[in-house]
Amino acid sequence: MPNRVKLKKYANRRLYDMEKSTYVTLNQVADLIRQGRKVEVIDAKTKEDVTAFILTQIILEEAKNKKFLLPIPVLHLIIQYGDNILGDFFEKYLQQMITTYVAHKNAVDEPFKKWLEMGLDYSTMTDFTPFKSFFDQFSAMADKEKKTKE
Repeated sequence: MPNRVKLKKYANRRLYDMEKSTYVTLNQVADLIRQGRKVEVIDAKTKEDVTAFILTQIILEEAKNKKFLLPIPVLHLIIQYGDNILGDFFEKYLQQMITTYVAHKNAVDEPFKKWLEMGLDYSTMTDFTPFKSFFDQFSAMADKEKKTKE
């Protein structure tokens, strides 16, 4: 199965999967992307690449269903500055930031998941305190606050 799926967009807003010879919905296209596939969408009449438009449409549909996509101040900035500043930022940095975030999240989630699967109870391990110094800062601040209130 090739990594890239080619779709045609027709004037009636329908999307046609050229690989499977069938019409697909925006939800199905989103599922393909979640599976790691790349999509390319070409307008059937003009032969123009409309991939960015379709992907934006998918994001907006998902935002509509979840009632939230980006914080309102960020949406204001996107509208205010448009392609001038933000286009450059999105193209150069946002993809890299998201990719790095996902990689780090997976690097932390995997060991934690394995610990849970092993069923280890770290609360009984008195010598195992990797976050002790971190939490000690908060308990010291809480103690200090209690003393100032008294």
